Amino acid sequence: MNPYTQTALVTGGAGFIGSHLCERLIGRGTNVVCVDNYYTGTRANIAGLIGHPGFEVLRHDVTFPLYVQVSQVFNLACPASPIHYQRDPVQTTKVSVHGAINMLGLAKRLNVPILQASTSEVYGDPLVHPQVEDYWGHVNPIGMRSCYDEGKRCAETLFFDYWRQHALRIKVVRIFNTYGPRMHPNDGRVVSNFIVQALKGEPITIYGTGEQTRSFCYVDDLVDAMLAAMDTPDGFTGPVNIGNPGEFSMLELAELVLKTTGSSSRIEFRPLPSDDPRQRRPDISRAKADLGWEPKVALADGIERTVHYFRSLV
Repeated sequence: MNPYTQTALVTGGAGFIGSHLCERLIGRGTNVVCVDNYYTGTRANIAGLIGHPGFEVLRHDVTFPLYVQVSQVFNLACPASPIHYQRDPVQTTKVSVHGAINMLGLAKRLNVPILQASTSEVYGDPLVHPQVEDYWGHVNPIGMRSCYDEGKRCAETLFFDYWRQHALRIKVVRIFNTYGPRMHPNDGRVVSNFIVQALKGEPITIYGTGEQTRSFCYVDDLVDAMLAAMDTPDGFTGPVNIGNPGEFSMLELAELVLKTTGSSSRIEFRPLPSDDPRQRRPDISRAKADLGWEPKVALADGIERTVHYFRSLV
């Protein structure tokens, strides 16, 4: 018997972030319909939930309409690392745009709130630092990363047009670099790259001089923020930055990974990829004020937990 009354749809629910969100929703007493086509997500990520009476899995591509009965929608479906989203850039754009249209249509038919997992990539290579939500961004619309950057920007447009035109209850969160257990080991993201290379004793590859910066948010903190955003009153739409304002250079991250793993890997420098942002750090004033949220997990602690996960894989 399933005593739960609320049901959440999580698209991309078998992915890195989606699987953590599914677990947390189940833990707080919410039924979950997990939707994924397993392009980057895996069944292993949700293995611990299979068989739970409140958990259901659908293999489905969100570029096609979906008809289910739920009480809230979390739209996370989209490949989120350059290696994956550049493999099929046309499909990446379709997932962001057609997927948003289909999920917004579902939320409109059901008259339920919907949260969009947007991204700090909407800011591009920013000319404003740190990035605030009112900044419109500095994005190359025809570059190698445009399928993801502009797809997510268009999705935000659709969300706010549905809000203006149909009074749909939307929540838009802009996710900055997130890391933690269940990251794909071959997704090309800097944290997973560095940890896997260190554990294998391979050279740690840094692109450019290593002085470019990122801000790293542990996945548990991110999920806290997403749930807080969904729980806000109907008048709150976002967009709201979700990330850790602590700023670290690639060199600092590499040194922390080497220290945590005890690896003797050397650092190897390579040319910087096209349109790679030089700086990325969120201003989270709005998240603090409107969500009562700020990250709690320090980078050193989060890296230690992530290294423990990757040791079981490598």
